[in-house]
Amino acid sequence: MKIGVLGNADSWYVSQLCTIGHRLGHDVAPLLFPELQARGGSGRLTISCGERDLTSLDAIIVRTMPPGSLERVVTRMDLLGGLESAGVQIINPPRAIECAVDKWLTTQRLIQEGLPVPETAVCEDSDAAIQLFEHLGGDVLVKPLFGSEGRGMLRVDNVDLAWRIFRSLERIDAVMYLQRFIRDADGDYRILLLDGQVIGSVKRTASADNFRSNAAQAGVGTPWTPTPEDVRLAVAAAHTTNCVFCGIDLIRHDGRALVLEVNAVPGWRVLQSTCGICVPTRLFGWLCGRGQS
Repeated sequence: MKIGVLGNADSWYVSQLCTIGHRLGHDVAPLLFPELQARGGSGRLTISCGERDLTSLDAIIVRTMPPGSLERVVTRMDLLGGLESAGVQIINPPRAIECAVDKWLTTQRLIQEGLPVPETAVCEDSDAAIQLFEHLGGDVLVKPLFGSEGRGMLRVDNVDLAWRIFRSLERIDAVMYLQRFIRDADGDYRILLLDGQVIGSVKRTASADNFRSNAAQAGVGTPWTPTPEDVRLAVAAAHTTNCVFCGIDLIRHDGRALVLEVNAVPGWRVLQSTCGICVPTRLFGWLCGRGQS
C-alpha cells in the first residue's frame, strides 16, 4: 500500500510507522502539514505535499494537528476532507479529528450521549469562571481547549490563584475549560481501540511530584485488563466522536468509570512496551484488510 504519515519532523511515532511499514513492504512516506498545497480547475483537484500527489495514496495516518491560525487549521481540515472525498482513507476521519481535538466539543457530545464524564464547565468570562470554580468544589483542572500529553494543564485549588489565572486567560481571549479534580483517583486508564476492537490497555500513574499521568509527563504504565463495562464505555466514546483509531482515557470515581478524554491522535509508546505489542503492525494489518474488502 501507499501510505502517508502526517506528523512532526522529529516524531518518534512517524519514524516507527515508516520503519515498520517499509519492513512490511509498504511505501510509507512522512508528510508535513506546512508543505500541503492544493490546486484545481475544470473539475480536477490536486492535493500534494512537495512532489507527492496525495490523491494517489491509499491511506494517510494523521499523527499531529499542529497549532496555527484559524485559517490554517480550517484549511488543513478542508484538505483532509478533500482527500477523503477523493478516496484516500484518513485515519482518523477529518470529522473525528475536528471533534476529538476540541476538548469541550468532545465532552459535550459524550454528555449528550449519556456517557459519564467528570463534571466539566466552559466559559469566556473570568467572573463566571470563578463561580464555576466554586461550583466544582474549589479544586479543578484548567486545561487548554486544544492540547495533548498534559501540556498546559494546571491544577487550581486556591481562589486567589484561580483569579489570577482566569484574568490572565481572559486577557488573551482564551476559553476557560474547567474540570472537577477527582481526588480519589489512583491514576487513569488508557484503552487503545482500532475499529471498535481493543489493541491494548494500560493503567497510568503519575509521578510523586506531578498530578498528570501522561507518558510525556513521566507517568508510569502498568499492565491492566479492562472490564467488559470499561470496554463498552470506551467503544461508545469512540463511536460518539466517530474515531476509528483512538485512545480512550478513563478515570475511576466512587467505583465508577468516567470518560476523561478521547484521543484521535493517540500515543502508544508506554502502552506498547507495557503490553508487549507492536501497534503499527496491527494498524497496517487492519489497513490491508480494509483495502482488500
